[in-house]
This record gives sequence, structure tokens and C-alpha cells, in this order.
Amino acid sequence: MPKQPQKPKEEPIELKGTVTEEVRGAFLVKVDDMDHTVQCTLAGKMRRYKIRVVPGDRVRVEVTPYDLNHGRISFRER
Repeated sequence: MPKQPQKPKEEPIELKGTVTEEVRGAFLVKVDDMDHTVQCTLAGKMRRYKIRVVPGDRVRVEVTPYDLNHGRISFRER
């Protein structure tokens, strides 16, 4: 049986913002360019290396094009 060709994966949208508050293991991030808040969790490598994120931190967020209300924090800026 021949393999079916795979569809290309949707690329995540990268946004920058500021963490406003922490809610039970998730974070609310206010996006810079628009008046929009995204609920985010930490990316696996950030959990693995115990990188702390607190309200007021500037972060980089990855959001899928399918759901713009949930995302993943991929980088904390200094």
C-alpha cells in the first residue's frame, strides 16, 4: 500500500507581549500590537530548564492560526 503524501504543517504565529497575571499554571499575556490577551502555558524546554516567568516579564508567544486565544510561551526576554 503506497504512503499518502503528508499535508504541510501550519506554522505558528509569533507574537510579543507582556505577562499580566498567572492563573493556575497558565499565564495571561497582553499582546503588544493589538488589544488582545492570550492564555499561555510554558513550552517544554522552559519547564525543563526551570526558567521562571513572573508578571511584568516580556515574552515571545507562539499561537496557532486555528485558535488565537491559547498559546505557548517560547522565550522570556531579559
